[in-house]
Amino acid sequence: METASVLIPSKTIPFGFSLTNNRINDSRNRVSLRHFNKHLQSHLSNTNFHCNRIRTPIRNPLNPLLSLNQTLSPLRFTKTHLLSPVKCSYSSSASTGAPQNYPWLKPLKDLSFDEVKAILLQLTPFDIIKWSAVFSVAIAVTKWSVNLLLNPFFWMYFSWTWLFWPWFVAISLAVYGLYCFYKHSLGAASIFEQIALVTSVFTWLTLVPPAHFNGYLQGWPFVFFFVYHYFFFFNVSVRKRLYGDYFARPHDPKWDVDAPKWHRLLFCAGVMVGHWLAALEGPELHLISGGWSNAGIWVLILVTLLMQYNSTLFLAKYSEKVVVPTAVVQFGPYRWVRHPIYSSTMLLFATYFIALRARLSLLFVVAVCLIYYAQKAGKEEALMIETFGERYLEYTSKVRYKFIPFVY
Repeated sequence: METASVLIPSKTIPFGFSLTNNRINDSRNRVSLRHFNKHLQSHLSNTNFHCNRIRTPIRNPLNPLLSLNQTLSPLRFTKTHLLSPVKCSYSSSASTGAPQNYPWLKPLKDLSFDEVKAILLQLTPFDIIKWSAVFSVAIAVTKWSVNLLLNPFFWMYFSWTWLFWPWFVAISLAVYGLYCFYKHSLGAASIFEQIALVTSVFTWLTLVPPAHFNGYLQGWPFVFFFVYHYFFFFNVSVRKRLYGDYFARPHDPKWDVDAPKWHRLLFCAGVMVGHWLAALEGPELHLISGGWSNAGIWVLILVTLLMQYNSTLFLAKYSEKVVVPTAVVQFGPYRWVRHPIYSSTMLLFATYFIALRARLSLLFVVAVCLIYYAQKAGKEEALMIETFGERYLEYTSKVRYKFIPFVY
């Protein structure tokens, strides 16, 4: 038998071995495995593998007399210098991506075609319309959110006077404020939730409108955001000093004088619309002059705060549990107007609009406040006349103006 060089194919390593007959060794006959007549040379190695098998008869079942005797010559494996051996291993274990490694895939694995068919057959046209609407809204919201987050004009500027004001912060604060308002209506709101409610309202009054129309915040909106907090804190601060907490005490409900609910809703909507109109009407924030030209606005702010503080203080001195008056108050701001707390609130709004240079919006919000507070003040005065009689009538004859000195 002639010598043949055999190349065994393998997925891991191509390696060569020589099958040589012991009786015939002709080294001149070589199989060329390379181009240009460069023959692969097989060298003897110390790691020879000899496989000796005994002569085993192979019988043909059809012809038992016919047998084939074959003697295999020793096989000699030799290394080649083409590639180094690579160690491979085989494991019969399941793949790491099997469903048992992912518990959330188990329901899908156990789900049969009949079960899917049964679920689909149970769907009604109403269910299809409902889930189609849900998927459509989810896709639209996802697309809108992604486009909004990737929009460079969505992000505002940031510095000490230019506030980074993303819309999703304002919306999140508004949602949380509605939740706090719901708890407050049930009487279960904590102190933090009450403060969060007030902060949410003032954010959407003083910060969000100018940020929307200008693209940034600067100057007066910052100032009035804190002024609004301080202004409306006077009432609860008096309760804190008297009772040690911020909650009203039980009292006669006849003194809970308030307008109908839809009047209150219209008033709140009118105040909100007025602030947005002021942000729209006023010039851009960087065009509003600063310096001494704003000294009058600072004077109005101080007058507003002092009027609110003194009105609340004198009312608390002559009231039981803050909301139940025990006498006709005729001191402090009550010497000029009969309802200075309402007047100071209107003056606060007016000062904000003057600071933004929004004159038409100022007239609008003053009209809204006068309509609402006139109705509420009329009910309060009727109750005061019923309680104090001639003493309150004498007071009204001396102080003729309800809200605005020498005007109304």
